[in-house]
Amino acid sequence: MRRQPQSRSAKRRTTLTLPVDSLSRAQRIARSRNVNLSSVIAEALEEGLRVHAAAQRSEEVLKAYQQAFAGFSKEELMILDGIILEPASRR
Repeated sequence: MRRQPQSRSAKRRTTLTLPVDSLSRAQRIARSRNVNLSSVIAEALEEGLRVHAAAQRSEEVLKAYQQAFAGFSKEELMILDGIILEPASRR
């Protein structure tokens, strides 16, 4: 038996234990939008994963920035960041 390639919309059934308040809010959203609960939870999960990935990327960028400019003084970093517009020696 040959397996079908998994597409982005492939689904898998699972059981989750969710906080009652979160589940109640998701059910209200599903009713108000006239969609099923699975759709609301999948959408919320996808958004949460996007936020998590963005936060990770931000941390990686900050770490790379800190490594790239590790030898700079605080004042030099402030100039680089645009916080100070000119070095102290020129003020």
